Amino acid sequence: MRYILGFDGGGTKTECVLMNSADQVLARTYAGASNPSRIGVESAARGVEQSAELALREAGLQRGVISAVGAGLAGTAKPDMRERMRGAVQKCFPGAVVIILTDLEAALAAAGEGPAIVLVVGTGSAAFGRDAEGEIARAGGYGPSSSDHGSAYDIGKRAIATAIQERRGGTDSALGRQILAQLRCTEWAVVQHRAQTMPDEIFPPIFPVIAAAADSGDATAQRILVSAAQEVSSLVADVADRLHLRETEFLLAKIGGTISRSRFFDTQIDAALKQAVPRAHIGKLRISPAEAAALAAKEADGG
Repeated sequence: MRYILGFDGGGTKTECVLMNSADQVLARTYAGASNPSRIGVESAARGVEQSAELALREAGLQRGVISAVGAGLAGTAKPDMRERMRGAVQKCFPGAVVIILTDLEAALAAAGEGPAIVLVVGTGSAAFGRDAEGEIARAGGYGPSSSDHGSAYDIGKRAIATAIQERRGGTDSALGRQILAQLRCTEWAVVQHRAQTMPDEIFPPIFPVIAAAADSGDATAQRILVSAAQEVSSLVADVADRLHLRETEFLLAKIGGTISRSRFFDTQIDAALKQAVPRAHIGKLRISPAEAAALAAKEADGG
């Protein structure tokens, strides 16, 4: 019996699955972030290693039994970063075959055969699709400086800017007070300074506050999420146009840390997607991206 590890990692968490050569999932665990473009290769490898250790412990196995490792990680689209990350993971599992995919590649593989688009809305945002002939196209997912519109990062950034603008006579709005409480700050100047020096620790963590406020009817939070829904639906529309899928039935899967966290946001995303790609079937992935990464590693190790 051979054992394979598969990972799905991003800017917030890393999922690990431990599978055997009969494709049975023996353990599924979670650890911290593993996007090397955001937190560095060393820290990303640590997130991968920690989630693997939890899975191996749960299954009662030693690291040396692993024959193949497949990691679908955000932030590895550039060949040099992918190779650096492969080397770092290889050091953790020196006797195993190691392959690195992007998180988008792993997610699309998890959709199964046929035309499909995967919309990822987590710390970042992106759409990745494939037509019936296997041609692929991507929109977004290149980091907050040039993309990630509608993501948790983007939503948090907009929410802070709006809360500061809405201050009246030095008094914060209800949403502003909730944001400060979430960040454990009392002064906006401190928030702004921290946002400049460590934005990933400021903007994405605000999303749960905005989600809860929107579900409770807060007009400002709802405006921010309506705009975000339009932004992420435009990513899907871009991919659908380039793959000529607008007039075709295809699977459209939504994944990421913001999905199923807010009834309001989910409703707005679905409405925007139905308008952008009316023939798409909004459904679920066939398997998890981590499982798809494990299966890709198994194939690379000889099937």
